[in-house]
Amino acid sequence: MLNALIVGASGYTGAELAAYLQRHPHVYLSSLMVSSQSLDRGKCFSELHPQYKGILDLPLQPLTDVSEAAKEIDVVFLATAHEVSHDIAPVFLDAGCIVFDLSGAYRIQNTQFYEKYYGFKHKNAEWLARAVYGLAEWQAEKIKQAQLIAVPGCYPTVSQLSLKPLLEQNLLDTEHWPVINAVSGVSGVGRKAATTNSFCEVSLQPYGVFNHRHQPEIATHLGTEVIFTPHLGNFSRGILATMTCKLKADVTEAQIREVYQQAYHDKPLVRLYRHGFPSLKAVVGLPFCDIGFAVQGQHLIVVGAEDNLLKGAAAQAVQCMNIRFGYEETQALL
Repeated sequence: MLNALIVGASGYTGAELAAYLQRHPHVYLSSLMVSSQSLDRGKCFSELHPQYKGILDLPLQPLTDVSEAAKEIDVVFLATAHEVSHDIAPVFLDAGCIVFDLSGAYRIQNTQFYEKYYGFKHKNAEWLARAVYGLAEWQAEKIKQAQLIAVPGCYPTVSQLSLKPLLEQNLLDTEHWPVINAVSGVSGVGRKAATTNSFCEVSLQPYGVFNHRHQPEIATHLGTEVIFTPHLGNFSRGILATMTCKLKADVTEAQIREVYQQAYHDKPLVRLYRHGFPSLKAVVGLPFCDIGFAVQGQHLIVVGAEDNLLKGAAAQAVQCMNIRFGYEETQALL
């Protein structure tokens, strides 16, 4: 039985993590923690998330001493801000914990990236070099050996799962950069109230055009440049990404279908569409990434859908934990 701790348990992703771990047969959810400055410290988890009343009534404890919190803990999930994860992950790691970090603090092994896109200087180069990128379907062997798993962002997960099989088999003409247009629900902005995530304010709008931090994450781990434009929609959760690519000459629809089948036939959390395209309705509340595509000549359109809080965050983190400890990959997720 693994003793587990969640830091940042008051947020949307933290809540989903708590629900998964609570019902995991090989995990004991030891405690839920929040920042010592959090307005939610001391509150009951089910007070913030009433759907878990009578199921998960743990208090949200303030994290005041990281070394003390790490005692007798096997696994830690950090659903925290990037700078916070940067600072506290090494303390848990030095205490021998396995850390699953859902922030962006350890996703790219280039310290200059953090100054440019995250606005802070990365001071933990040794742990950054040892971090394994947790794209579960593609990194399983490395995850099995890792102490620090950097869980990918929500947009990068759906984008990479959709495009990586095609790039691995050299089917795309990458002189024409893949164009990714993706729409996310407002839960991706976080639980803290602001006009940017108010349903009364949000319509459907692009943001972070040409400078969103997920663009270099996607490009780095795909190994090719992409044009990535995120959009915010006035719905609560889910991501739908439409990707436009150019195929190499003479690539057929049958080849593309076979490549996807080879990549994901044994991956239970990726579902392939033989006809049509996925929708948000098909994935919201579920841990899947759904993928469909269409071909016309050398033009390829791929559509991927996922729940940003689940396959794009909490479900993938638990999936990585299952891989790391040799449990069934979908344990507690389905």
